[in-house]
Amino acid sequence: MRSAEADALTELEREVGTPGSGLDRLRLMPTPFVPEVRLHLAEDAIVWWARMEATAGHALPAPYWASAWAGGQALARHLLDHPELVAGRRVLDLAAGSGLVAIAAALAGAAEVIANDIDPYAVAAVTLNARANHVAVDATGDDLLDSTEPKVDLVVAGDVFYDRAMADRMLPFLQRTAAAGADVLVGDPGRGHLPADRLAVLADYPVPTTEPSVDSSLRHVQVLRPA
Repeated sequence: MRSAEADALTELEREVGTPGSGLDRLRLMPTPFVPEVRLHLAEDAIVWWARMEATAGHALPAPYWASAWAGGQALARHLLDHPELVAGRRVLDLAAGSGLVAIAAALAGAAEVIANDIDPYAVAAVTLNARANHVAVDATGDDLLDSTEPKVDLVVAGDVFYDRAMADRMLPFLQRTAAAGADVLVGDPGRGHLPADRLAVLADYPVPTTEPSVDSSLRHVQVLRPA
């Protein structure tokens, strides 16, 4: 583990080990749509972020890992309900955030699970969350999107088409991965940058969400694969 990731892990371990409650705390809780998986989530991610930045005295990455995003919840539910998709296979959870989908893959019987996110705090959160769910997940902070295809059997990616710049990097990587023979599954709640003409819908779910600043407690989420 790199020094930034190790420092983040130490910080999050201190956070979850400190008694207390309130909007600026992390709490280990069942994921709304995937109660088989427990995650360390923020009561209010924005409030938690503000406290941590004030304590650190400098800017910190937005804690996307501290909320259960709808696309990831749908993917995790899909894997647990269809374990044949992952059983005995090597799985990469791309832009893993909390590690929810990676943990679901491990619980569904994957032979090896890698959770990738460029945020050191996300890598740390994956480590804590995998530990809490008693599964083995290899968390890594490398930027994989310009790399050659990963040596895995299945790539899963939730909530990755949230802006044009990310979509323009993510789609070619997923297409290269699929062309190399790996399966690809995407979870998306209609964020606006999904290339619908290049993806086929496999399932859709009404997903309860803990996302900050949303106007509904449910999101309509599709699970898709390259067409």
